[in-house]
Amino acid sequence: MKKLRPILMRYRRALGPIALALAVALIFWAVNSPMIVGASAASRALPIYSVKRDNKAVSLNFDAAWGNEDTRVLIDILNRYNVRATFFLVGQWVDRYPESVEALYDAGMEIGNHSNEHPHMAQLTEKQIADEIAACSEKIEAVTGESPTLFRCPYGEYNDAVITTVDGLGMHAIQWNVEVRETL
Repeated sequence: MKKLRPILMRYRRALGPIALALAVALIFWAVNSPMIVGASAASRALPIYSVKRDNKAVSLNFDAAWGNEDTRVLIDILNRYNVRATFFLVGQWVDRYPESVEALYDAGMEIGNHSNEHPHMAQLTEKQIADEIAACSEKIEAVTGESPTLFRCPYGEYNDAVITTVDGLGMHAIQWNVEVRETL
């Protein structure tokens, strides 16, 4: 120990930055360790981001939460090219524009649930989450005759409670994903 002390004293200014660099490297390694990342990802409830397909396919979808000025134009464009899309509707939008909901449904578009009032779902209790989803689904079913099976979280925000509640309602939580695997 006596021999080590003069060496430590001579390099003490360099030891602080070296110790800091080692600590940062250790933290970076721990956070990105496959064991830790795998364990945390395995325990988290996730929405559906993509579906593996054998063919090239795109799932086109829209959120309808505010105005309906472009709804008829979108339907006409999609129909012109024989394209079907999913429209995730907010319950308040369904209340304001039932004729647009009916037009989307009649045009063969899939109707999904985007909550009743567009809240931050991850901040709600499980009962509030279920109530938000049920209220919107009831409104959609009243117009179309069918209850939606897909749910998109407002703002893209979710946590385990949101996803497990959606699953418990017999629905699938869907999250957008822009992933290009190869050039067309």
